[in-house]
Amino acid sequence: MLVLASLTAVPALAQDADDPYLWLEDVGGDKPLEWVKAQNAVSSKELEASKDFAPIHDRLLAMLDSDARIPYVSKQGQWFYNFWRDAQHVRGLWRRTSLAEYRKPEPQWETVLDLDALSTAENENWVWHGASCLYPQRARCLLNLSRGGGDAVVVREFDVVSKSFVKGGFELAEAKSDVSWRDRDSVYVGTDFGKDTKGGALTTSGYPRIVKLWHRGTPLTAAETVFEGQSSDVAVQAMVDNEPGGFHREFIVRAMTFYTNETYLREAGKLIKLDAPDDAEPGTWREQITVKLRTDWTTGGKTYPAGALLAMDLQRFLKGERAFQFLFTPGPRTSLDSITSTRHHLIVNELDNVRSKLYVLTFSKGKWSRKPLPAPEFGSIGATAVDEDHSDDYFLTVTDFLTPTSLYLASLDGKDQSKRELLKQLPAFFNADGLEISQHAATSKDGTQVPYFQVARKGVVLDGSNPTLLYGYGGFEVSMTPSYSGGIGSAWLEKGGVYVLANIRGGGEFGPNWHESAIKQNRQRAYDDFISIAEDLIARKLTTPKHLGIQGGSNGGLLMGVMLTERPELFGAVVCQVPLLDMRRYNKLLAGASWMGEYGDPDKPEEWAWISQYSPYQNVVKDKIYPRVLFLTSTRDDRVHPGHARKMAAKMAAQGHDLLYYENIEGGHGGAANNKQQAYMSALAFTFLWKQLR
Repeated sequence: MLVLASLTAVPALAQDADDPYLWLEDVGGDKPLEWVKAQNAVSSKELEASKDFAPIHDRLLAMLDSDARIPYVSKQGQWFYNFWRDAQHVRGLWRRTSLAEYRKPEPQWETVLDLDALSTAENENWVWHGASCLYPQRARCLLNLSRGGGDAVVVREFDVVSKSFVKGGFELAEAKSDVSWRDRDSVYVGTDFGKDTKGGALTTSGYPRIVKLWHRGTPLTAAETVFEGQSSDVAVQAMVDNEPGGFHREFIVRAMTFYTNETYLREAGKLIKLDAPDDAEPGTWREQITVKLRTDWTTGGKTYPAGALLAMDLQRFLKGERAFQFLFTPGPRTSLDSITSTRHHLIVNELDNVRSKLYVLTFSKGKWSRKPLPAPEFGSIGATAVDEDHSDDYFLTVTDFLTPTSLYLASLDGKDQSKRELLKQLPAFFNADGLEISQHAATSKDGTQVPYFQVARKGVVLDGSNPTLLYGYGGFEVSMTPSYSGGIGSAWLEKGGVYVLANIRGGGEFGPNWHESAIKQNRQRAYDDFISIAEDLIARKLTTPKHLGIQGGSNGGLLMGVMLTERPELFGAVVCQVPLLDMRRYNKLLAGASWMGEYGDPDKPEEWAWISQYSPYQNVVKDKIYPRVLFLTSTRDDRVHPGHARKMAAKMAAQGHDLLYYENIEGGHGGAANNKQQAYMSALAFTFLWKQLR
């Protein structure tokens, strides 16, 4: 099944004479890097000296390198592929096995590409960013290799039979490219075609503006232009869909904003625009078109609600008919989490009050039927088709905060669909004895009930003394659901801490309306929700401000910055990771322009009026007392500019505030490029939290 989702986001630096720390936006400049290294030295020295650091770090690294981790696989041709990092393979192995082998406790793997060996041979710091393989045999793949972990990649064609790069094959220089196989000898490509490209090759967000059809054996300059978007768009992308039954379809998606798009079906060289709302997500399943709605849609004399997933015959749709059937109908506390396609069915994963439920959809005699799919009734569940082309088998992942993640193999064939084969299970990376999960709700400023999960000792004493870590995100319709984390378990819960996961507005826990209610001019609602949870934890006497720490990254890093500047008296420590903080200039830094659908345009006075109310960089002042904050970011982050964290730290330090700052020189937006870096940065964060909150 193909779902044509909206695209995500990248570079342009403008001048702002009023910003004394603008020089820190020069990512690789000598002076900024000297500043970074000086800050790193201070933070490393202090936190490494703590008695907590070494035990936390060593245990985290052992878990990240452990052979007991679940090696998740995806089927390509006849093989099941996995990418794996451990102590011996720091950059990683791309490897494969058979299903028969994978079922064994210790499968035998065949190495397809050794990234450590490749990096040594080519004197490059390659970080794996995935592979796209040619349908149906999957013998040729386009590999995405990043230098140091950034979003920009080098694309190279690889033969998985000979296990070698294809000489004279498709290859692209480092850029934020998008490439899709059309057939063995042609690909659709969007990339940086060069500064001489008429109208510019990239959008203001730094993504491809143009899609071209590139034929094997010809130079990229000879590729045929298929579609051009506007420079103000987020991106333009081609997508090729191959489905069972011989369905081959080619689409062009023009993302005008993060949440709006135009989708075109390309047939015989002509483009046919799909007549769906700009903020919907069209897709296909066999002969049908599917439409996932973000807002209500009135068509064909009927109104379909936001959050619904609809389907009907594609050819009839193209002729103007609008006889949709519901694949998913949202409720007040239910939302569509995900959908996966097997050979004959669809599996719908729905969130009911942030808890997973699975259903099977079957199309027969022109109608869709739905029935529950038996699965464990706790935590988070994920279903992924094993081989959409040939079977109704699926992988089932089951997890929660305290139960080690399990991976099952199951099938929709046969009468007993509750039958499952346990394939892999994480070991207990921490001692969960005596811990329990509970779900609570806080009342936000406008009266909205905002749920949150709590993990604590059974019968936890409500005397305000419990070190508590509150984590949040609240943006881009991303749902925060329970999952097993050996890091949180061993470095926080096992040592007596309480962990809280917030489900604030801006996320997707209750569908698009939950998200839409906290974007742009209503952004403050997400922050009010988070504040209400913090206040509820204190009112329940679970903790007190001096024992309450908060953590978040990216959009969650912005959340941390807002909490720091709006309600500093509520918190004892803040861990702010790869954050947005300067909302006056965010749209001019890397991918920032693509997020104006979420935050608004600060260059419009009427929109800056409400953005300026919460922008942390503009609202931090000298005469306030702030909790101590640890900023964590990456020099190689080419999505959220490290200048946000750099400038905020420099400004706060100049104002006399107490803070720590650490910037990984590699790592991209994820912060770390390998297990060692990930363990180190996580250990810094947990050590900092214990130091401040005990």
